Amino acid sequence: MSKQLHLNAFLMGVGHHEAAWRHPRTRAHNLLSVEHFQNLGRIAERGRLDSVFFADELAISPRIEHNAQAIFEPITLLTAIATVTERIGLIATASTGYHSPYTLARSFASLEQISGGRAGWNIVTSAREAEAANFGLDGIPDHTGRYRRADEFVDVATALWDSWDDDAVVLDPETATFADPDRVHTIDHDGDLFRVRGPLNVPRSPQGRPVLVQAGSSETGKDFAARYAEAIFTAQRTVEEGVAFYRDVKARAVAYGRSADEIKILPGIVPYIGPTEAAAQELEQEFTDLITPEFSLRQLSEVLGVDLTEHALDAPLPPLPPIEQIHGNKSRHQLIKDLAAQESLTVRRLIAKLGGGRGHRTFAGTAEQVADNLQEWFEAGAADGFNVMPPYLPGGLEDFVTQVVPILQRRGLFRTEYTGETLRDHYGLVRPAGRFSSTAVTTRDFRTSTGGQRRWMCASR
Repeated sequence: MSKQLHLNAFLMGVGHHEAAWRHPRTRAHNLLSVEHFQNLGRIAERGRLDSVFFADELAISPRIEHNAQAIFEPITLLTAIATVTERIGLIATASTGYHSPYTLARSFASLEQISGGRAGWNIVTSAREAEAANFGLDGIPDHTGRYRRADEFVDVATALWDSWDDDAVVLDPETATFADPDRVHTIDHDGDLFRVRGPLNVPRSPQGRPVLVQAGSSETGKDFAARYAEAIFTAQRTVEEGVAFYRDVKARAVAYGRSADEIKILPGIVPYIGPTEAAAQELEQEFTDLITPEFSLRQLSEVLGVDLTEHALDAPLPPLPPIEQIHGNKSRHQLIKDLAAQESLTVRRLIAKLGGGRGHRTFAGTAEQVADNLQEWFEAGAADGFNVMPPYLPGGLEDFVTQVVPILQRRGLFRTEYTGETLRDHYGLVRPAGRFSSTAVTTRDFRTSTGGQRRWMCASR
């Protein structure tokens, strides 16, 4: 079989466009409806997509008057989606900055068991002052410090997921044996930031442990991804930029002793799909016309580190602080700064450009044109697949699944059926061996060896 691309649905409220909740194609009350998100999971699964993904923040913003907030904590929400789906991967954002490794590892391990091995963890370090304030801090730690904590956090979490051997659960009523204690291990981690004895109180899952995902594109972020990530959500805007990022991260991974194929790079795309290119462009403009400048300026100010709330909309950006002075999202700061300079954008035109995807690439066209564009990036070596960010929901996802996916399938670029059951299966990733186990076990071997235990371990299936 020729190489095929991967598709993740990045779901946000009633759409990625910041004004989606005001558009007649959406229903604002769906923001509060778990049934809405369960329906999105079913749509994505019907399209045979690899996964669905939810971002997260640990604070509301000062833009609450105009901002459609993410209401649900994502691991909890994905658990609800797991109960109404069977194959679609389930990726949640969770911060290494304010969680503890044990409780977060347990939450993801629970999602793993409930879903039958479909979980993924998008690792973030949290870069907002409002988040820090909710955890008793006067400011966010510096960029280097956040990633140093993330390094140790991931090491602890993966050790905890490995603390049960694959065959540790016995469930033998005749001998009154629930689990073999010799196959359940303490991790005895004693590091600079964390001391954790272990083991975890959840057994190992069908895919071994959650897929590790990362979304930072700063130099530190790319290096972190090259060491740990198995999928990367990124935000390049041109094929040339995508190829450069792709080659850079893959080369870093190889330098760490990994295979380049162990990391799937998925740039974001916000597709506006119409029966004609003009109709798609008109649809995009409808959303742009609903942008609230007060909201956009506050959001832009936070990313750029400059107060733009009183700045003239039809003027260019004022001088911005150098990247070295930014302790928040460095890569997004640089992306927006470069975008404004390269296209000589006024603030008004810049917030229009950012309204759909906050710096991710937008594309308006027919389903055939969207498919052509994805194929171009894929075949140029700029992507292993895409993080699809529908501007409005559920319609934008439905259109992508019913119109774009069949074209990609006819071209042999995307699966027509799932060939595996876990998220690792979908991404073509090897099931990792437990660090305390002497033998590697594949997903199929695990399914076979656990036999009747599967119903207990994967209750929703």
